[in-house]
Amino acid sequence: MKSIGIVRRIDEMGRIVISKEIRKTLRINSNDSIEIYIEGEEKIILKKYSLLKKIDDFAQKFVDSMYNFIKYNIIITDTKDIIAAAGPNKKDYLNQPISEGLENSILRRENILEKYQKDYELIKGKKENGTYAISTIITNGDAVGLLIISSSGEEITKTEEKIVKIASQFLGKYLEQ
Repeated sequence: MKSIGIVRRIDEMGRIVISKEIRKTLRINSNDSIEIYIEGEEKIILKKYSLLKKIDDFAQKFVDSMYNFIKYNIIITDTKDIIAAAGPNKKDYLNQPISEGLENSILRRENILEKYQKDYELIKGKKENGTYAISTIITNGDAVGLLIISSSGEEITKTEEKIVKIASQFLGKYLEQ
């Protein structure tokens, strides 16, 4: 484990401040969830929490099954990263940080159909051109990620938009269990 040498006092309410540099490096924002656990006798571990990462094996099988029927790129994100991907660009997408535009889509709980060729960014810093459908995954009232279908060649239609909405609702309900 890398030590960075920051010492913080615990206040009378039991709180500590995580420095801006650490929060920026780990992409932790206000209202993000942090998992706290103990390791050994003297270590308290703080870890970014992602409800969707808890089901990443299921999510991967889910997008692989979807891809068998719709031959487009299919992606599931949590609030920061792509956690599952299927399709021609799977290796390019998997475990990559999502773009700021997608982070904003989660915050705004957007459902988007872009049926005309357009430049867009799924991964931070990587521009693409094509069509896409996006639906926010909402569980217990919280926006926890996105389900995306994208294509660089063929047009994404209203049918794929409906599939994305149904699949994102299914994942939201699945996570509530």
